[in-house]
Amino acid sequence: MREFEVPASYTIPDDANNSDNVFRHAEQAPNTVVFNVPGANGGYEDVTAAQFAKTVTGVAKGLIASGIELGDRVAIMAPTRYEWAVLDFAIWAAGACTVAIYDSSAAEQAKWILQDSATKLAVVDSDKHRAVIDEIEADALPDLSETLQIDKGAVDELITRGADLDDDAVHQRRAKVNASSPATLIYTSGTTGRPKGVMLSHANLYAESKSDRIALSEYVTEGKKTLMFLPLAHVFARAVALAAFDAKVVVAHSSDWSTLVEQFGSYQPHFILSVPRVFEKVFNAAKQKAHDGGKGKIFDAAAETAIEWSESLDKGGPGLVLKLKHAVFDKLVYAKLRAALGGQCEAAVSGGGPLGARLGHFFRGVGVTIYEGYGLTETTAAITVNTPGHIRVGSVGRPLDGHAAKIAEDNELLLRGPVVFNGYWGNTEASEEALVDGWFKTGDLGAIDGDGFVTITGRKKEIIVTAGGKNVSPGVLEDSLRAHPLISQVMVVGDGKPFVGALITLDPESLPGWLQRNNLPADTPIEKLIENPDLNAEIEAAVADTNKKVSRAEAIKKIRILPIDWTQETGELTPKMSLKRAVVMKQHEQDVAEIYS
Repeated sequence: MREFEVPASYTIPDDANNSDNVFRHAEQAPNTVVFNVPGANGGYEDVTAAQFAKTVTGVAKGLIASGIELGDRVAIMAPTRYEWAVLDFAIWAAGACTVAIYDSSAAEQAKWILQDSATKLAVVDSDKHRAVIDEIEADALPDLSETLQIDKGAVDELITRGADLDDDAVHQRRAKVNASSPATLIYTSGTTGRPKGVMLSHANLYAESKSDRIALSEYVTEGKKTLMFLPLAHVFARAVALAAFDAKVVVAHSSDWSTLVEQFGSYQPHFILSVPRVFEKVFNAAKQKAHDGGKGKIFDAAAETAIEWSESLDKGGPGLVLKLKHAVFDKLVYAKLRAALGGQCEAAVSGGGPLGARLGHFFRGVGVTIYEGYGLTETTAAITVNTPGHIRVGSVGRPLDGHAAKIAEDNELLLRGPVVFNGYWGNTEASEEALVDGWFKTGDLGAIDGDGFVTITGRKKEIIVTAGGKNVSPGVLEDSLRAHPLISQVMVVGDGKPFVGALITLDPESLPGWLQRNNLPADTPIEKLIENPDLNAEIEAAVADTNKKVSRAEAIKKIRILPIDWTQETGELTPKMSLKRAVVMKQHEQDVAEIYS
């Protein structure tokens, strides 16, 4: 199939403003809890719809009193926290446009975003972020009037500034906003070139929220709660956060990824929003723990049974023997994995990168179905998604209500619908290149099956062409290898080379257990460890398994294990954990050369 469209089941009001539900909830259900915030003595405290509306109104009045006019840009540079939501809704209520800046951004990155967007006011989280802004020369940001700091009372300061204004000032400003008004500017992660500002309108965000609530109505609904830990500067988290609020899902925030299992246990979310790497970590940690404790064979058998169980659901259901095996492993293994996600987690939503069919089947077999979706910043996050009613593990689902997908002659995936943006901020040339005849050119290669399920097969710009002329999509190989507990990151190389190779980094969390199992000192230097024949044999075995998924011409012939890991902080990964290939190639030019020496 070359094209598939799902008819729209809703319309977007001409006066749509995504702050509307702040006031609607407060009026219709003032005592409904919409957020949980960290309590003074530990645990969480409730924030009701009425309390949230009062805070948002106060901050919006403060923005107006600070000189923010209709359509002005206000930047937020902070980790995921409750105040992010307060500021976002307040900016919309004041008729302004939120500029999202990752809290990990360097001064040069922040400078470009603030400069290009002509941001008038910035709100940062802490001294760390203030230092980033202060590093930028003042004359480079002529539009920026001031910078406020959350941990030094930015929210209270704005409320104080607007105290003399009547609440009607906010509603009068809101009335000037319409569906086509800019709601947010989110800059592309910049894996190549300078980031482009994606302008998303209130209509775009309205459509995304409405479509998400229709697609996942069993989970994104009143009475459920979720822990939001992805960066709110990223469109994926932002869109689901809006849908959750609109549906009156209770949301708590966290920016600490190092203790997620503990946080899941204490908060007990009903559904989780995440990127594939977190699900890989949960699986790998459980597998590693089992092998370290001498129960590796049990875990591996349980994993195969979970996958077999999930696959059987698409083929008429499990037989009696499989049911019995599944029941045994449910008590021995699966229940513990569900407990690691808090015990109440019914489902998860995955985006920001490919999950992989094997991992998808594993979690569905365990009892926590992961609904994988696909989208970009330019599509306001998901535009296709698997749902309880339409699921095909390994695909990224079908288009959302009112949206269409099409495969071009060169197999590029094209998308159309109300979540698709109207263009890049101040960049007509790039906009005209990306939007052709109403279709957005994703840059991804894909396929659509007879039932409308979309599969991503590669990245157009990342295709490697070997010296022999073979086109190789690195994603398939990289995703498969990253599923191994010992492997953290992978980058496939081979453009213009005689064969395909790969740079591999090791997962520092998995190494202590491996060293213990192999009777090696805990303080073995990584430089020595990467030369260990047993470790190399294990990695080579993972490569051999991965190579079974592709043709011989596409298979990885040679690898190089690096003595470091790639991180966002060291510059090789974007905030959504995507590889900055150009950066890695530059930093490891000699390592790549060694592969082909």
